[in-house]
Amino acid sequence: MKGETYEQFVEKFKPKKTTDDCYTPPEIYETIRDWACKEYGIDPDKIVRPFYPGGDYEHYDYPDGCVVLDNPPFSILSKICEFYLERGIPFFLFAPSLTAFSAAKTVMRVCHIICDASIVYDNGATVKTSFVTSYDDGIIARTGVELTQEINRVSAEIRARTVKQLPKYEYPHHVVTAAMIQKYARYGVDFRVNRGECTCIKVLDSQRARGKGIYGGGLLLSDVKAIDHAAAERAAAERAAAEKANAHVWELSDRERDIIASLG
Repeated sequence: MKGETYEQFVEKFKPKKTTDDCYTPPEIYETIRDWACKEYGIDPDKIVRPFYPGGDYEHYDYPDGCVVLDNPPFSILSKICEFYLERGIPFFLFAPSLTAFSAAKTVMRVCHIICDASIVYDNGATVKTSFVTSYDDGIIARTGVELTQEINRVSAEIRARTVKQLPKYEYPHHVVTAAMIQKYARYGVDFRVNRGECTCIKVLDSQRARGKGIYGGGLLLSDVKAIDHAAAERAAAERAAAEKANAHVWELSDRERDIIASLG
């Protein structure tokens, strides 16, 4: 196309990675593997990983006594679980947290280990990840407390090495930034600053000594306007809390209550 660089032209023909191309960082995989081996007495030497680029799990040569511990394509996770259940091959598989119970054919045949862990995969995708397994026979769902803690600990270590952490600052009410006013707009708080009530400021004296500054600049407010600013901050916080509290609560029907009554 006219105006394209050579690199842009070539980029168009590269295969695009999807959410199924979630290659697990080695440190994360090892953490999950070690937890599963400890929890279920799995022999690490028996673990196989059939889900590699270009791999075919249906025709993989599964040795006797093996355990599948891998990150499969999430789009066909139900089909994969069904494949292993029918063949009696034990497994411990990664699964997307938010849709963990959506596989109608297998949801009652596997255990769902629900974690609060966001994994940044090698394709750049950040996915809330949980797990499904053929272990924990009889348990349909459980929390993965220690597993969550371990994944998050290792993830934090990886981020600390690879991502520049931006500091978080708090300012006195005499200082207002565009980000603060943006929050007030989101929660419907009317806040205005007149020309005679402020002056533009890039850095506080206390920041200057440390080589810091106000990101994007800000406004230094008069005493009266600082009181208005504090009120706006409180109003935004109250409305944020009210928004969370006003979440709709779905009720159970009589039919569903009858089902509950029939359960052991």
